[in-house]
Amino acid sequence: MISLAHSAGCRVEFLFELKNNKVHSSFFLSKGKASELQIYCKKSCVELVIFSEPLSPIQQRNLTLFLKCRVIDRVALILDIFANRARTKEGKLQVELAQLKYLSTRLVRGWSHLERQRGGIGLRGPGETQLETDRRLIAKRVRRLNDQLVRFSDQCRNRRKSRKKRGAYNVSLVGYTNSGKSTLFNVFTKADVYAANQLFATLDTTTRRVFLEGQNYFVLSDTVGFIKDLPHTLIESFKATLSEAVNADLLIHVIDRSDCFWEQKFKDVIEVLKEVGTQNIPIINMFNKIDLIGGEPGVRHDQYGRIQDVYVSAQKKNGIDLLKKAISEQKDLREKWYYPADGSVSCEPQGAEGNDYLEENYSPKRESLF
Repeated sequence: MISLAHSAGCRVEFLFELKNNKVHSSFFLSKGKASELQIYCKKSCVELVIFSEPLSPIQQRNLTLFLKCRVIDRVALILDIFANRARTKEGKLQVELAQLKYLSTRLVRGWSHLERQRGGIGLRGPGETQLETDRRLIAKRVRRLNDQLVRFSDQCRNRRKSRKKRGAYNVSLVGYTNSGKSTLFNVFTKADVYAANQLFATLDTTTRRVFLEGQNYFVLSDTVGFIKDLPHTLIESFKATLSEAVNADLLIHVIDRSDCFWEQKFKDVIEVLKEVGTQNIPIINMFNKIDLIGGEPGVRHDQYGRIQDVYVSAQKKNGIDLLKKAISEQKDLREKWYYPADGSVSCEPQGAEGNDYLEENYSPKRESLF
């Protein structure tokens, strides 16, 4: 949570922790804890209070009035970071869609001065009418954004079909935010994708071709980083971006091995990957930043003799050849054992909602390898 606040440009004055899990409907906190927090806010002269748990619109409004400063929750903080990081038109549309969905239930705060406060002739304001008008405008804008994102999704799907026809092997980088995905992408592709030691430095998907030995190559995609309890509005809005991972032939799970909480973050990423539908895609675990813990490049094989884990340092470019070898091994395995039952591969989108999934038929021999 502190890292998120720093990424948004905040200076953290104090950390207020609660041991009681009971949630109060009015202030989220108990009355006593809310009064204690108010004293801390006055002493530190804070302008913003950030809650690590989601707040209801009523709780957010009550806390703002009680603490006499802005109050936001974790979802609003992540949305603010995403708004600052988005660069492409598609990324900005996705962030705006998530923001509108989040704000649609909180209009009562923004338009509270138009609510009906008193009765009498000439004193009945247009409050509720204005709120309904604003909701209709937001709903109209959301539909327009969804239509534009559908067109972007169609364009991405057409590009993937074109790559499939050329026999391209698609590899996507996935992992917790700030684990080193963009740095690895730049090392592989010699690109100039923005990479920094901060959360959500990359929001927009970038795809480049990476050559192996001879004319052998694969297509590498850098995707948005994950985080624990990623808001569902963001997952829904970033479906077009996450589709690169859903339709990949291979996933490279980039893990910050120097992080003392890497095991929990590893589990969080796996949960998000399951949620977006990548359970059946082969994964190579790439443990990054081993130079910070005094580690050496190396690999670990699974029970079938294939490379499962790779230990590298993308910043120092140590162990990159081992990762290329692991990717080449998976690519050769796919080309060698890929026997469709009917002699063809279906690449058409599946599902009523237009989600992109590749339907592949495997022989019993191929299935035994996974």
